[in-house]
Amino acid sequence: MPENANTALEAAPQNKEESGLPAIQLRPIQKIALMMIALGPEIAGNIMRNFTEKEGEKISIEIAKLNNVPVDVLNATIEEFYQMMQANQYIIQGGIHYAREALEKAYGLKKAEEILKRVEAATEVSAFYLLQTVDDKQLLNFLQNEHPQTAALILANLKPQQAASILSELPEEYQYEIAYRVATMEKTSPELISDIEDVLREQMGSIFGGGLSKTGGVDAVAEILNSVSRTAEKNILTNLRERDADLASEINDLMFIFEDLISLPGATIQVILKEVNSSTLALALKATTPELRDKFFENMSERAAAMLQEELDYMGPVRLKEVEAAQKDILDVARRLEEAGEIQLTRGEEEELVG
Repeated sequence: MPENANTALEAAPQNKEESGLPAIQLRPIQKIALMMIALGPEIAGNIMRNFTEKEGEKISIEIAKLNNVPVDVLNATIEEFYQMMQANQYIIQGGIHYAREALEKAYGLKKAEEILKRVEAATEVSAFYLLQTVDDKQLLNFLQNEHPQTAALILANLKPQQAASILSELPEEYQYEIAYRVATMEKTSPELISDIEDVLREQMGSIFGGGLSKTGGVDAVAEILNSVSRTAEKNILTNLRERDADLASEINDLMFIFEDLISLPGATIQVILKEVNSSTLALALKATTPELRDKFFENMSERAAAMLQEELDYMGPVRLKEVEAAQKDILDVARRLEEAGEIQLTRGEEEELVG
């Protein structure tokens, strides 16, 4: 234990009532302050850099107030911190069910539930967040039997790639109905959220709390559709146009699709090509416009372009599903490069940025 923590504890009264800090009545910020004392100035300083100025000020005030802390109170706080970190790690590794099983083996059923509830309260974990740790097949089976509005609310609060994966597997007539509801979703009432979380709690057998903030909209749909299969994307957009042409247009404007690659600068195309093998590229270009093909040819060496043309010439009939999968693979590469800051994706209507 760091020297400063020992100093604070040497003269500490052993009566919890006398100290005024019984472990079960400590406020969260007092527990944080105790942890900062226990960890020592160097580690505490590194941690404090991650807080906002206002949060750091509040914690510093609490640290200054903690002069006489009983050893058992500090030990209880450290143990609680360790258990919550352990629970969080289990959730990340294998989801809430895995966390519960691991904690039960370590501490027993009652203590495991107590720890998980503390994690929930401290992090404001919601049912929708914890659903990200549920197996996609299990979640897919659950959503197939739910009302489209419920499914839309759940998908709007998942990570876009997970939502896209699930949406792609749903029946076609269900896909666009859910997408439409996500796009037109207004701020959801706390009562509805509570009702849905009750259903999720019953169905998934997990503990959930509140704290929902994401409520859908065209941005959410566009982000999801960027990652769904091309077949699902076309189905959803086609049906949305029939139902609400303006809404479909608004969503489409926010998306980046394979055909939009033609709008990218040559240097960007060249960066993407370095990450794509020739077979995938040939398959992706099998069913696209001559203009887009030319865009790729123009940004390849003569030898590479000749080899690609030869591969296209000798390629027999292929399934549309395979072409769409290859196009999606290239788009995934482009989005990964954008996330890494190596390229910038822009749509045809946008102006190219210059330095």
